[in-house]
Amino acid sequence: MTHTAPTIILINPQMGENIGAAARAMLNCGLTELRLVNPRDGWPSEQANAMSSGALAKMPPVKVYETTKEAIADCHYTYATTARPRDMVKPVFTPQGATEDAHSRINQGEKVAFLFGGERAGLSNDDVALAQSVITIPLNPDFSSLNLGQAVLLTTYEWSKTQDNTALRDLPTGKSAIATMAELTNLYKRLETALEENHFFRVEEMRPTIVRNIQNMLSRADMTSQEISTFHGIITALTGKKTP
Repeated sequence: MTHTAPTIILINPQMGENIGAAARAMLNCGLTELRLVNPRDGWPSEQANAMSSGALAKMPPVKVYETTKEAIADCHYTYATTARPRDMVKPVFTPQGATEDAHSRINQGEKVAFLFGGERAGLSNDDVALAQSVITIPLNPDFSSLNLGQAVLLTTYEWSKTQDNTALRDLPTGKSAIATMAELTNLYKRLETALEENHFFRVEEMRPTIVRNIQNMLSRADMTSQEISTFHGIITALTGKKTP
């Protein structure tokens, strides 16, 4: 069987609302397999459905187990989320590190799962002992308490980043392309000439510095070809001289 994403397992969740919030966070980040271990208020849950904003309806049926051992029986590797040191020798990942590790394991055909504990006390030591590693979210050490849905979102968001090819920076320019260096150089020269003709450079010794500052300012703007044309139009309007 091909595994494509981590399974999220909520162990002893107390409130249906938090289960729904976790499901919503999962689907936001492209994960769909949710398992529950001994939910306090039973399953299915109207509160969970309402809080999920339709996420649960778009996901495969939630599987419910009586014990953690049963819930992870078909997994090859599991990560236990906890904010507290447990005096256990285990690899400790940040969410980013865990999801990168999970991605590598999934590519090798392994089934992996992230374990989250109940709202009141988190995972028990027995549950953590069953996992091969730990995920600790780096937060304010004086106040690291998270809502269950928040913890799931922070972890699954890191997973979604490993699947995302969106550019770290984008500048949509519509039908106009980013200006070439030749277009920019032509604009610099024309602007400098217009400034000189209108006696902008009052101290000749400062001229190189001023010209360099103007070029730096305009190059930082990531101007399009259309914007270059507009700028030429502005110069024409102010000087009465058309583009050479």
